[in-house]
Amino acid sequence: MKNISATLAVVWRIAGPYFRSEDKWAGRGLLGVVIAMELTLVAINVLLNQWQNRFYSALQAYDLNEFVMEVWIFIGLAFTYVAVAVYKLYLNQWLQIRWRRWLTQHYLGEWLEGATHYRMQLKGDPADNPDQRITEDVKNFVEQTLVLGLGLLSSIVTLASFVVILWGLSNKAPLHIYGTDIVIPGFLVWCAMVYAILGTGLTHWIGAPLINLNFEQQRYEADFRFNLIRVRENSEQIALLKGESAERGHLLHRFGSVIANWYAIMSRTKRLTAFTASYGQAATIFPYVVVAPAYFAKRIQLGDMMQTGSAFGSVQDALSFFVTAYRSLAEWRAIVARLDGFEMSVSSAASIAAREPTIGVARSNGKAITLAQLLVELPNGEPLVSADAFTVEPAERVLVSGPSGSGKSTLFRAIAGIWPFGTGSIAIPEKARLMMLPQRPYFPIGPLGDAVIYPAEHGTVAPEKIAEALNAVGMPRLAKRLDEDGHWNRILSLGEQQRLGLARALLHAPDYLFLDEATASLDEPSEGRLYRLLAERLPQATIVSIGHRSTLDAFHTRKVMMVKDGDIHVLGKGGEAAQAETTAAR
Repeated sequence: MKNISATLAVVWRIAGPYFRSEDKWAGRGLLGVVIAMELTLVAINVLLNQWQNRFYSALQAYDLNEFVMEVWIFIGLAFTYVAVAVYKLYLNQWLQIRWRRWLTQHYLGEWLEGATHYRMQLKGDPADNPDQRITEDVKNFVEQTLVLGLGLLSSIVTLASFVVILWGLSNKAPLHIYGTDIVIPGFLVWCAMVYAILGTGLTHWIGAPLINLNFEQQRYEADFRFNLIRVRENSEQIALLKGESAERGHLLHRFGSVIANWYAIMSRTKRLTAFTASYGQAATIFPYVVVAPAYFAKRIQLGDMMQTGSAFGSVQDALSFFVTAYRSLAEWRAIVARLDGFEMSVSSAASIAAREPTIGVARSNGKAITLAQLLVELPNGEPLVSADAFTVEPAERVLVSGPSGSGKSTLFRAIAGIWPFGTGSIAIPEKARLMMLPQRPYFPIGPLGDAVIYPAEHGTVAPEKIAEALNAVGMPRLAKRLDEDGHWNRILSLGEQQRLGLARALLHAPDYLFLDEATASLDEPSEGRLYRLLAERLPQATIVSIGHRSTLDAFHTRKVMMVKDGDIHVLGKGGEAAQAETTAAR
């Protein structure tokens, strides 16, 4: 019971916000109509049950007129049932897509807000494969919540309706306690309840392991699919290293987990199906066996017997809801657990600042970027970089150098506000626009023009300006392909991608441009030309570069070293090398 209450609390936490959202009236209205239609179908089933009594009694009495009338009544009930069932399905699907759309937008917003997706990876949260949780798990949650919720409601109303009928039929064929005149009131109801309770208990005992098995199956399937995607994304490197055999082995190992867990599901499902199928078959004949003595004693008619069988079946089906829906319930609980884990991971990553000391990044009235008492740490708390009273003035050209692994890129991430681990503060001018260009720039799949101006929206930059920027960075052949769709991170070489990244910087014209080895894949003459281009096109911009080539010194006015001091690297310790003679940079 405690687990059921906890699961329902999680379900309400996931589902409730939609019915309080801006789409609440449409959602509530559709849900209300679907529930009304579900209840209408139950009412029609009650009428059909009563119809069975009259119909079979007419057959037993050889009453042709009554038979014909009941046929017409059946046609009317059947037509109404079909119409209601069709539109209930249609409106149910309409509600599903509206609910799924809202929930997907909500999860995407939470996941992508404030670099939460990045922090989730850094913290190693257990919410693996967020792509699956936002796609398959959201879809299945919405669909199965409605199916199971309406099924439970239908079972409750059916039970209440048919118990009354079955109780009345019990009085027509009373059962006496053996050897006495004491009548057991509503004995058919008690028979149905005992039968269903025993079935539910045995079903839960047999099928309980399916809950965890389904959870693990979802995880193994997602992990296998994710690694297939990684192979596709890195196909060139795998081919160059001739790593196909190794990748095949890794993929088959992960697929082996899928297969092993599936065999466990098969074994448990076989036992569960054997029981539920036997249970269902026995339920078909059980009510007729119970009332057969009264029929052959001619205390009830054929119509009463058929109505009893139908009513007993309806009561037994309602009471056996958890028996028939057990596997769906097990899958649903696994989905709920996965979405709950995703929400918890998103919340945990988004609230790092509230739970532990973090680097404070704030806008200020000053004109320079200032690092004060800054200590950048790894996610495990290990110190990495420190800086204090370090300032980057407007229009400066600063080169940051140091050994690999000294934390230069991580320092840039902290300035960008996506690396919260550490202490101290970073002050950024109030209206300053920052842009970070990593060594491997990101380009969304789509038209080349949109990839270059990312993250700006389509149409916000004129095609002529994009083409001119591509010509300026030495990519004239791409200037005519702005409308061409493609996976540009795979189509272009890393050097070409870096040129496009610099074209992006020219178009966005940031106040502060951070280049994290953003020209490392270019030859030195090309690198020089592009740095001179940046100085010419962005004369007021502050440029901070990470690089190892000595030729970069000529394009910067200040050089800062990352110096190791014990277990930590200190920014600027031991002095900064002035580059006043860098006329080439000007």
